[in-house]
Amino acid sequence: MAAERDNERSVLVRADLSAVADLVAGRVIGTLAQLTEERDTVHIALTGGRGGAAVLSAIAAHPWRDNINWARVHLWWSDERFVPAADPERNEVLARAALIDSIDIPARNVHAISASDAGIDVDAAADAYANELAGFAPVGGDPWPSFDITLLGVGPDGHYASLFPERPEINVTDRTALAVRDSPKPPPTRVTLTRPVINASQRVWLVLSGADKAAVLGLALAGASYSHVPASGAKGRLSTVFFVDEAAAAEVPLELIAQDQ
Repeated sequence: MAAERDNERSVLVRADLSAVADLVAGRVIGTLAQLTEERDTVHIALTGGRGGAAVLSAIAAHPWRDNINWARVHLWWSDERFVPAADPERNEVLARAALIDSIDIPARNVHAISASDAGIDVDAAADAYANELAGFAPVGGDPWPSFDITLLGVGPDGHYASLFPERPEINVTDRTALAVRDSPKPPPTRVTLTRPVINASQRVWLVLSGADKAAVLGLALAGASYSHVPASGAKGRLSTVFFVDEAAAAEVPLELIAQDQ
């Protein structure tokens, strides 16, 4: 695993999404191998979408997958679509098919956000998730755990999790999880973690692929306003890495691309 520097922010490029996913999977496995040797509890926040599915599938296929002590790993989600539990639109459903069902992880370590058919509304689902996170909060610290790794996809509009441009949710700093209604991307009703929770992560790893992400990646790296390009404000305490394919990297200046290839 490459050495990490405080607040490091870098761009790593591979030819296509498959190669990007393999790179991220290797980093995840390497980090988990180290951290699960050092302590009893490790927290990861997962993401959905095409990039998220590719990364999770690559982790499942990694030759060292079963060397990880998954009993020490806790899985969370940065956001979820508020649809029925079996709906394929749910990030949880995607993650179970791509990875979770193939690893030996205790059910209690998989922290899913409530579905729309769980008997509560979306606000109660957000509150319940905040309470579940608080149960793993450090003594005297934030009311949530600091994720060791947060995986994020980024949309062509610059959103991550369910924090969309020019929406009120992106400016909320006094809540852990929020209900999102009338999302500009379907399905319209969601639950999302807030920016402070995501930015309390040790490592924020963003996955982008495709030419439609090139402009927004360039804006994010150039320091565009967070309200206009939310991805520009995502950062980890130890490192922030954009894992991108060649198409998405088309507008990234060469000096911003890490030589640690």
